[in-house]
Amino acid sequence: MSSGAAGVEAVEPSKVAVTAAREPDLIDEKQVHDLKDSGRVSDSDEALDDVLVGPNGEQYPTKEELQTLRRTHGHVPFLLYSIAFVELCERFAYYGTIQVFNNYINWPLPPGSKTGSAGTDGQAGALGYGTQAATALVLFNSFWSYVMPMFGGYVADTYWGRYKTINFAIVVATLGHIIILVSSIPGVIEKSSTALGVFCLGLIFFGIGVGFFKTNISPLIAEQYESMHPRPTVFVEPSGERVIHDPIMTISRIYMRYYFFINVGALGGQISMVYAEKYVGFWLSFLLPTIMFMFTPLVMLWARNKYIRKPPTGDVLYKAVRLIGFAMKGHWTLNIKNLVARIGSDELWENAKPSKVANKPKFMTFDDAWVDEIRRGLKACGVFVFLPIYWLVYNQQTGALIIQASTMKLGGVPNDIVNNLDPITLLIFIPILDKLVYPAIARRGWRFTPIKKITAGFGMGSLSMIIAAIIQHYIYVKSPCGDHATDGDCIAELGPPDLSVWIQTPAYVIIAISEIFCNIVALEYAFTKAPKNMKSFVTGLYWFTNAFSSALGQAYVPLSKDPLFTWLYTSLACISFVGMVAFWFTFRGLDKEEDALNALPESTYQGRKGSIVDVEALNARQAEQDRIRKAQGF
Repeated sequence: MSSGAAGVEAVEPSKVAVTAAREPDLIDEKQVHDLKDSGRVSDSDEALDDVLVGPNGEQYPTKEELQTLRRTHGHVPFLLYSIAFVELCERFAYYGTIQVFNNYINWPLPPGSKTGSAGTDGQAGALGYGTQAATALVLFNSFWSYVMPMFGGYVADTYWGRYKTINFAIVVATLGHIIILVSSIPGVIEKSSTALGVFCLGLIFFGIGVGFFKTNISPLIAEQYESMHPRPTVFVEPSGERVIHDPIMTISRIYMRYYFFINVGALGGQISMVYAEKYVGFWLSFLLPTIMFMFTPLVMLWARNKYIRKPPTGDVLYKAVRLIGFAMKGHWTLNIKNLVARIGSDELWENAKPSKVANKPKFMTFDDAWVDEIRRGLKACGVFVFLPIYWLVYNQQTGALIIQASTMKLGGVPNDIVNNLDPITLLIFIPILDKLVYPAIARRGWRFTPIKKITAGFGMGSLSMIIAAIIQHYIYVKSPCGDHATDGDCIAELGPPDLSVWIQTPAYVIIAISEIFCNIVALEYAFTKAPKNMKSFVTGLYWFTNAFSSALGQAYVPLSKDPLFTWLYTSLACISFVGMVAFWFTFRGLDKEEDALNALPESTYQGRKGSIVDVEALNARQAEQDRIRKAQGF
């Protein structure tokens, strides 16, 4: 199946496993002749003896070619955009809904309003529970929506598979959308305590659906390409230049475009819903996302026989935990530095491989390659440990920054419209980075690795909070309400300070660029470094870092009031800067391992649901993969 195919045929799991098991061979004389005729190699090519050709005639790079040829991305199949469209609809529904949460909880119903609408000059509101309650519930929603991916990933990998789990998530999320909608209809919204109870119930279903969906949709889109193109291949450009089509770079491009679709959905949802709440009412701002969400099951149903759907793999999480315990037996220590060093020890993991264990325990039904995959997955999870620091900054977009906006001159613009600068910036800069910046960096031979990108993301997040702190300082200085700048009654009586809400623009633009470097790259890292039969679960662990950050964010709730907002932003800026420095010095060594980690031989272990090849065939395949890795310098 060529990379240029417009679609992807459905492939049974057994066929995927057979295709993946076929390894390239050293080329014979006829293949050398064919390569010369096609112009892929020349008579003067001194590396012909080491050329590796795959089962479908594709040429794999040698050690010399890996070091010298320029790397580029391959073709992105059209069918992958259907998955991106599903995510677009889900993100429209999600962001359109949560965009109005703050106003819905914080501000009371405007005088005479039964829907929460306030017209051009008023402030939309409904429940009137204040800034701390709004901050706490927004953080709870974020926590709940991001803790669920870990469970959704486990269910997908173990029992249902990604496709079935996504469809379950759609059903549950739809129920959540409907319950939240009910809390906002006239007659219910006017009874704030009743509306709050219904709203909180809706948040429970909403978060479960969001979490189960989120952890599976991104691996689903990436594995469509990975299943067809698991290895780097040599390709001749129309100009005659020989390059390497790198699957990791292609998956990176897929995630960039996938994230572009996310922000098309987010932007559409956020902009339209804030005007819906302001001029019509909260019932409309919750209804429209629900309608948009209904497109997701239609697309998934249409493509059910077109997607590659890998089966669940049963007890792999249990086996992974047992393997880690087996490898670390006698090596546990309370000294964190020594513990990290031991987990990273080559000798420790070599001794845990089945081929090195004389009396294998019953759980050890996997091969040596799977042990390497688990070790690589642990390294990825180590990278995720620092991400809650970044999420603390990122989450201010739907919390403190919206409150900050409500205290300045809006000029008829809803206070929760300004944070749409984030998706607008992403829609501008994602194509620029995808088409111009990243290719230019690659042409110069620079490796802008995931570790470097995430480090840059931390730094830009810190800068955005510095800007927010400066803005907040001048709000307190210029506000007629002084240190009580968020007091709605005071603002109504004396007016806001002489500051336009659009001075928040630099903070949103910078945090959006940091999002490209952190969020997109971390998603890519979770997929490419996870064991092949645990990708949903490891992606769920990545999203769990946001949930953990939301829990940490509860500690900042006491700072989410006057006159302490300046300290809130300042402390977040300092924490993010320290996180940047600590992250780089902790993980800079992984840059040197990037190629080796991506080139690990693929395990044949499929868990309880699958089967493992006979020992003789397994040993032969393992030896062949070792030979290829040796030829490529790994």
